[in-house]
Amino acid sequence: MFDLDFSKIAVVSAVALVVIGPERLPTVARTMGTMIGKARRYISDVKAEVNRTMELDELKKMKESMESAARDVEQSVHTASADFEKDWAETTAGLSSEPYVPLESPAPSYQNPGKKWRLKRGSTPHWYKARQGVRTKAQSGAARVARFRPVKRSEHV
Repeated sequence: MFDLDFSKIAVVSAVALVVIGPERLPTVARTMGTMIGKARRYISDVKAEVNRTMELDELKKMKESMESAARDVEQSVHTASADFEKDWAETTAGLSSEPYVPLESPAPSYQNPGKKWRLKRGSTPHWYKARQGVRTKAQSGAARVARFRPVKRSEHV
């Protein structure tokens, strides 16, 4: 947009130094920098909004095309099912009107497994508990202390 060379920038800065003065030049430069930053942010926001609206339009077009394709598929399925029903009716028209009765096959009868339902059984087998060292018997605290009390060894020197 603007062709700014080093020479043009130097001329503009020299004119700004003379017109504004060396005391107010840093504050004016800071203000100009913030204004340029705000302008760039505003432009980028506008560009992003335009891109979003373009993508939204593209998505709407894609949605419409998918819906039309779905309607076409639905219509073809309906026509195919109607053709199938018509062909099925023509095929079965000459058959007898007696209902189909399947041959009787012996169904397995229920047999009670004979479990002792009053007996409470744990889900973990005893051999697994024994191998893993799981306690299967309850033991009082005093008995446990007496069982695992370290043995006193007599000192032989």
